Amino acid sequence: MKKFYLISTFLFCIYANPCSSQVAKQAVDYVDPMIGTVDSRWMLYPGVSMPFGMVKLSPDNQEHKWKAGYDPRIENIAGFSHIHSWVMGGLLMMPTTGELKLTPGTEKEPDLGYRSRFDQATEKASPGYYSVFLDDYKIKCELTSTIRTGFQRYTFPESNSARILLDLLTPTEYNYMVDWAEITKVSDKEIQGFSKQKTFDHFSSLNNEYTIYFVVKFSKAYNSFNGWISPKENMDFNQMIKTGGVIEDTYEVHGRGDMGIYLDFKTKKDEQILVQTGISLVSIDQARLNLETETKAFGWDFDKAHETGRNTWNQLLKVIEVEGGTETDKIKFYTNLYRSYSARTIWSDVNGKYTDMCEQIVTAKDPDSPVYGCDAFWNTFWNLNQLWALVTPEIANSWVKSLLEIYDQGGWLPKGPTGIEYSSIMVASHEVALINSVYQKGIRNYDVEKAYEAIKHVQMNQGKAHPCGGLVGNRQLKSYMELGYVPHGPGTSKNYFGTLEEGPVSNTLEYAFDDWNVAQMAKALGKTKDYQHFSKRAANFKNVFDAEEGYVRPKLANGEWVQAESAFGDQKRSDSWKGTGFIEGNAWQYTWFVPHDVNALVNMLGKEEFNERLNKGFEMSAKTNFNASGDLFSEYPINHGNQPNMQAAYLFNFSGKPWLTQKWSREIMDNYYGSKPEDGWPGDEDQGQMGAWFVMSAMGLFEMDGGGSTTPVYEISSPLFEKITIHLDTNYYPGSTFIIEAPKSSPKNRYIQKASLNGKALTKPWFLHEDLVKGGKLVLKMGSKPNKKWGSKPEDAPPSMSKPLQ
Repeated sequence: MKKFYLISTFLFCIYANPCSSQVAKQAVDYVDPMIGTVDSRWMLYPGVSMPFGMVKLSPDNQEHKWKAGYDPRIENIAGFSHIHSWVMGGLLMMPTTGELKLTPGTEKEPDLGYRSRFDQATEKASPGYYSVFLDDYKIKCELTSTIRTGFQRYTFPESNSARILLDLLTPTEYNYMVDWAEITKVSDKEIQGFSKQKTFDHFSSLNNEYTIYFVVKFSKAYNSFNGWISPKENMDFNQMIKTGGVIEDTYEVHGRGDMGIYLDFKTKKDEQILVQTGISLVSIDQARLNLETETKAFGWDFDKAHETGRNTWNQLLKVIEVEGGTETDKIKFYTNLYRSYSARTIWSDVNGKYTDMCEQIVTAKDPDSPVYGCDAFWNTFWNLNQLWALVTPEIANSWVKSLLEIYDQGGWLPKGPTGIEYSSIMVASHEVALINSVYQKGIRNYDVEKAYEAIKHVQMNQGKAHPCGGLVGNRQLKSYMELGYVPHGPGTSKNYFGTLEEGPVSNTLEYAFDDWNVAQMAKALGKTKDYQHFSKRAANFKNVFDAEEGYVRPKLANGEWVQAESAFGDQKRSDSWKGTGFIEGNAWQYTWFVPHDVNALVNMLGKEEFNERLNKGFEMSAKTNFNASGDLFSEYPINHGNQPNMQAAYLFNFSGKPWLTQKWSREIMDNYYGSKPEDGWPGDEDQGQMGAWFVMSAMGLFEMDGGGSTTPVYEISSPLFEKITIHLDTNYYPGSTFIIEAPKSSPKNRYIQKASLNGKALTKPWFLHEDLVKGGKLVLKMGSKPNKKWGSKPEDAPPSMSKPLQ
C-alpha cells in the first residue's frame, strides 16, 4: 500500500504537472533564524540546534557585553561555539589557513587575531543548517547538529597551513572563567577533554559551576596536535612564545584561563574535513556515548544529518497550519514558534545521566525524559506555558518531570537551573504556575502528589542559600506571610546572607499569583484547608493597592505608604531591586499585574478609569512600538519588551471592551514584532517568551491566568490568519484537530463581529480549554469596524478568582 502511494504521487507529479514548477512550502521553510540577531540575547542565535538541544552551534562575533553573541552588522566571525545557553558558553572552533593566530582579535580589528571577514551574501541559515564563507581563509563552513552533538563540514582551499582551532575561553553575554581544563590526543583523528567553568559577572557570588566534557572526531587525520595557555586574555602569539605558552607537537594540554589547541592539516583544493563534537556535563565517556548514539544513523553523511534536523523541526512546527495572511506574517509566525523551542536546554545525556546541583552524577528516574536547564519562568504563564501545553503536551509534561527531578535531588524547585544548578534568577517562583497549569489541562504523566508537595513547599518556606551553591526559594517570603505584603523598608525577612532586607512591592503581586496557583491545585486535589489558606493569601495584592491614588504603591512594614511618586518613577536597570520598588517596571505597569483576578481590579479602579487609563497607555506607547527603549522600563506605560506587561492588550476582555483587545493585540503583532535581523524583537526576547506570545496571539488565543484555573479558559482576540489548524496530540487530548476560521481577517478587518463555537453562537470573548481539546471549530466573522456589543456585557467577562466560573 505504501509503495502504491509513492508511485501514485510520482505519476501525479509527472502527468498532472502540479509538482514540477514549484514544491509547496513546508512550515520549516518559513523560519528565518537571522530575524532579530542584531539585538538578541546570547540564547537566540542564527546557528543550529535541535528542539531544546544541548548543542547550540552558532557563529560568534561580538565581544563580551549584554546581548553578546552574534550581530550580522559586524562583518567578521570569531568562530563557532557549541554552547549558547543562559549564562553558559564555550567550546569554540575556527578553521583557518596561513599565519598562525591564537587569539580572536576584535570586532573592529579582526586582523589582530584569527577572526575572518565574511560577506552576508554567502550566509545561509535555516532550522538544522547554517553556512558561511570565510573570506580571509577561503573556507566554506557548514553546521548542523543533533541534540548533543555538533557536526561541521569545512571545505578548504589548497593549503600547507590549514588548521582547526579549539578555544575554550570566548566572550559571552555573561562572562565565565575556565578554572581548570585539559585537552588530550586520543588518535590522529580524535581528541577529548574537559573544561571546568564558573559563571562570572552578575552571578559569580552564586558559586554556579559546571564542567563541559567533549569528544571531537575528524574525518581526516591531522598532522600535529598543538596547544596554548595564555597567562592573560588576548596575549598575542609572540608574547605566548616568550612566556612558554605555546606547546607544539604534543599530546596533551592542561591549565586554566585562556587556553586551547590547534590541529595542523595539509589540504587539497575543495577538500572537505568533517568534525563531530559530542558534549556532556557528566564525563568524557558520556560525551562519547552521546556522540556515538546520536550519529549512528548517518555516520559521516553531513547532508543526511542536516535532513534529520530539518525534518525534526518540521514535524514540530507543522502541528500548527496557517492559511491566509501575508508571506511576512507566516515568516514571523513560524520563526516565533521556532524560537519558543530553541533557547532552553536539555542537560541530561542519552541514557538519562546528569550532574546535579551538588556535582553528583545521577540517573534520572525516567531516563527517557530529559532534564532541562534555563533562565527563570518569570511570567512564562503569559506565553510559553500555554503554548507548550496546547501544541506539545508531551514537552510540557517533560518540563514538570524535570522540575520534580531537580526537587528530588536538591529539596527545592529551581527558578532557573543553570546547567541543573540553583540560581534564583528573577523573582517569585513561577515554576509553580507552570506545574499547576500543566496539571489543570489534564497533562499528568508524573507524580501528582509530589508536584503539589513541591509547589506548596516553595510557597511556605523562606528562601535561603543552598549548601551546594546558588539560591533557592522566595527572598521576601517571611515578611509576606507575616504582613500580607512585601514591605518596602527593612522588613522582617532576612535575606540569603542573614541581614534584614527591603523588598520590591511588586513581589507582593507575584507571590499572590503563585499562591492562587497552589490554591487551584489544592482545590483540584480535594485539599480544602490548603485551598482556603492559599486563596486568602492570593488576595494579598489588595494590601498594596492605594484606592486613593489608584495604583499599587510601596508600603513600609509599619503599614504606612511610601511617599507617592510618579507612576512611571525614575528607576534605571541598575537599581531595579530598589528604586521605586518595582522589578523592571513601575507602578503604572504593575497595577495591572493581577492575572488571577482582573475582575477584582476592574472593580477596584472602576471600569471607566480602567479602560481610559489602559487605552491611553497604549496610545502613548504606540509611538515607540510598545517597547521601552534602552531597557528604561519605568519610563513607559506599555512595555511589551519585558515580561511584567505582556498581558496588557488582553485586559480589555475583562472590562467590557474586547474590541480594544482585538485592536491592540494586532497593533503589537504588526508593529512590535519584525521580520528582519534589525527588528525581530526590540526588547528582551527571553528564551522564547515573546515568540510564544506572538504564536498564541496570531491564533487569536490567550490565557490571562496562564491556564491555572481548575477549569482553564482561552480568551479570544484577532487572529492574524484566515484559517488556523491545530493538530492535537491524541496521546493527551480527546480531539484530533481544532480549527480557527476568521475569513477576510486582515490588518483592516481586525474586529470580531460575531463568533460561533462548533456551530453554536459564542457571545463571550472566551471559551473553555476542554472544548478546544475535544476538537472542533471556532468561527470568527471579522470586519473593519468594532462591534461594540459583542462580548461587552458585564456577564461576558472571562472568569477569575472573584468571579468564578458558574
